[in-house]
Amino acid sequence: MTATVIGDLSAALPLPEDGTHSRVLYRDERLRVVGFAFAAGQELTEHTSALPVVIQVIRGRLDLVLGEEKTEARPGSWIRLPARLPHSVRATEPSVMLLTMLPDAAGA
Repeated sequence: MTATVIGDLSAALPLPEDGTHSRVLYRDERLRVVGFAFAAGQELTEHTSALPVVIQVIRGRLDLVLGEEKTEARPGSWIRLPARLPHSVRATEPSVMLLTMLPDAAGA
C-alpha cells in the first residue's frame, strides 16, 4: 500500500482561459476525487449525483445552488451534499474545486 500525494493542486488543475477543465485525481474501489478548474463565469448547470459528495474550494469563488439554498463558497469552504440533491456551480472568478464522491452508505 502506498500513499497518494498531490504536492500542488494548482499545478494539477491549471486554470483555463475559457471553459471548464476536469480531471480525475484519485480513484479506487470506494472513493473518487475529481478536480475542476473554471474560468470566470463558467458553470455546471443543475444536476444530481447518485452518491453523496463533498465540495472543497481550493481557489476562487463559486456561487452554489444546493436544492433551494444559495451560498457562496470561497477557499477553505467545505460542503457535503446528500445523494440526489439538485445543485449547480458557477465560478464568479477563476476557481478550482475538488469534488469527492463518497461511498454509498446504503450500498456498503
